[in-house]
Amino acid sequence: MKPRRYYFLGICGTAMASLAVLLKLKGHQVWGTDAQFYPPMSDFLAAHDIPLWQGYRVSHLDKPFDVAVIGNALSRGNQEVEAILNRRLPFRSLPEVIRQEFVEQKRTIVVTGTHGKTTTTALISWIFHEAGLSPTFLIGGIARNFQSSVALGEGEFFIIEGDEYDCAFFDKRPKFLHYFPEILIANNLEFDHADIYRSLADIQDGFRKLMRIVPSRGLVVANQGSAALKEVLDPVYSRLTWFGASGEAEWHYQLLEGNGLPQRARIYFRGRPEADLTLPLPGAFQVENALAAAIVARECGIPWKVIAGAVSRFQGVQRRLEPWPGPPGAQVYEDFAHHPTAVEKTLQAVRRMHPNRKLVAVFEPRTNTMVQNILQEPLARALAVADVAVLLPIHRAEKIPPQRRLSRERIAQHLSRLNKRCLLLNSPSELLPALEPFLDDQHVVVIMTNGNLGGEYQKLKRTLTGMAMKYTGE
Repeated sequence: MKPRRYYFLGICGTAMASLAVLLKLKGHQVWGTDAQFYPPMSDFLAAHDIPLWQGYRVSHLDKPFDVAVIGNALSRGNQEVEAILNRRLPFRSLPEVIRQEFVEQKRTIVVTGTHGKTTTTALISWIFHEAGLSPTFLIGGIARNFQSSVALGEGEFFIIEGDEYDCAFFDKRPKFLHYFPEILIANNLEFDHADIYRSLADIQDGFRKLMRIVPSRGLVVANQGSAALKEVLDPVYSRLTWFGASGEAEWHYQLLEGNGLPQRARIYFRGRPEADLTLPLPGAFQVENALAAAIVARECGIPWKVIAGAVSRFQGVQRRLEPWPGPPGAQVYEDFAHHPTAVEKTLQAVRRMHPNRKLVAVFEPRTNTMVQNILQEPLARALAVADVAVLLPIHRAEKIPPQRRLSRERIAQHLSRLNKRCLLLNSPSELLPALEPFLDDQHVVVIMTNGNLGGEYQKLKRTLTGMAMKYTGE
């Protein structure tokens, strides 16, 4: 395929930026625009010298391109979108481009589920890399082992995170229906994406469609602990194997010792011990992610010795319980958690790591699901794992009707009844002053957002870094 000119609209989305870099590595010309830029993807694009424009203007279309890749954050009414349609210029969704450029040439491994997709995709990619298989991969975050979310490998495998969110305003199907997996991980299934799905049943329908396109010689690796997932796997048209914490699963694990790090787990297959894994990441959910990755690796012929070595050296993904700098004694983490289940599991993992500190949970209600009140009660229960909750303003609250909007006040009331503190910030600029009393050796702070903390992300991180440097003399 000869080199093409790709113009990305909404290029700073995690998947969009990753695809842009992967296409450039393949030899294509790539540039793009977005409404705003923030790390890590803005830094990632800059490191690969991909030209960026901020804001949307029809004049951007004067630069000739072969294909406009339109992100799913854009909709009708955007001036560039309208001009592309009126001029009948060529456009595609992100999954369409992935399918054409990569899926059709490779054996595809797809990782799906409401939680854990990014970490599991990164771990499989790392295991395959360590096994010398030179995979091509596209991860929904920056994997620390690679300092990248993508690689253009020479091997036969393409490893990708399979998102159930829609493709674009002109294609409302789940992205993963474009990826035609030979091996599919189905890690868990819960209600999410309330802006495009009316119910869990709607999401399950998308997963049922996905199961229909896994070939009969292919393999589905499914989490035995997810009841909603079990419902979509009856019937299943390919080989199927179950994994989980329960001995009822064909593949299961047993934690060997302690609550600290690293975690050690013994892996069993049909009741027979197979291997021990040492994982330097917290949380039982991470052990399940590692088990799923190991099953895929074994399916592809990778020895246990290689798998165990790679898992023990896995560094995780940026913005997933990533430690931040701070003043002496302070412990601050950032995490991407934005669904009640992820919030709860993340806080439980931190609680186990720091049992003698009080836990402060900062949460930014930002996704189209979490700005609504549909998961308000589960969110309140999840935040109750912490001793103190700090809630930022609701992202674009004015766009949500009051009767459907998340009530931070009701969450605060719920926490108050449990004798937990809850701070409701009126502005993102209040975040640093609110956190200062907790930056000591008595507390641990977890900042949970999939965005930029209302524009305060970089400022907050720079300030904490400055505090750390002041005391270390750097």
